[in-house]
Amino acid sequence: MTIVLEASGLTKEFSGFVAVNNVDLAVEERTIHALIGPNGAGKTTCFNLLTKFLQPTSGMIRYRGRDITRMAPAEIARLGMVRSFQISAVFPDLSVLQNVRVALQRKRGESYDFWRSEKMLNRFDEEARRHVDDVGLSDFIDHRAAELSYGRKRALEIAATLALDPEMLLLDEPMAGMGQEDVERISALIRRVGKDRTILMVEHNLSVVADLSDKITVLARGEILAEGDYETVSKSQQVIDAYIGAGYD
Repeated sequence: MTIVLEASGLTKEFSGFVAVNNVDLAVEERTIHALIGPNGAGKTTCFNLLTKFLQPTSGMIRYRGRDITRMAPAEIARLGMVRSFQISAVFPDLSVLQNVRVALQRKRGESYDFWRSEKMLNRFDEEARRHVDDVGLSDFIDHRAAELSYGRKRALEIAATLALDPEMLLLDEPMAGMGQEDVERISALIRRVGKDRTILMVEHNLSVVADLSDKITVLARGEILAEGDYETVSKSQQVIDAYIGAGYD
């Protein structure tokens, strides 16, 4: 299969502490690839390196064969590689609909057109409503984002991310703070959009990982401990020891 995102020898040091050590990673086209590991494993650092919110100490990152190692996050977003964040990132004073509409404006090269008349922006509403409905927020479409629960803010962020229509979607703990009903809804959404997109996600919920992932990379102490499908990695004694030793629940 085609490799969409590839890292080779990826390393990040902080004042002598090696957070990510010589990681090789290959994410195949139209797969859901999970990056997991116990607390302190280096997954968030690795994710931030791949999405260019951190610069590596050494190593190379390629997106569709293109070297993006020194590119800025905005540059790789324009290439079609878009991420969500572990902490919800929405416009708190805009409504749910308006948040998604801003993303649609950005996709069409019209972001920050807040001075335009409501009539001019209404053409985005139908598509925005579809994205809102996909994440189960139709009943809250006119609510200010600040009024939403944390789990619903996460769902809104995913809706806005999908509105950008990325080729590759990078999700940082998409289920964090969600109740079971929301987890099931967002899992179904990720499975659906994963049919024609490539997805890399960091996720603590191992039930979600088992259900969604085509391939899993397990990190421990900044290094790859195991890789494969869920059945393979879940039977690895090294993986079991790493999770139990970290006191993971």
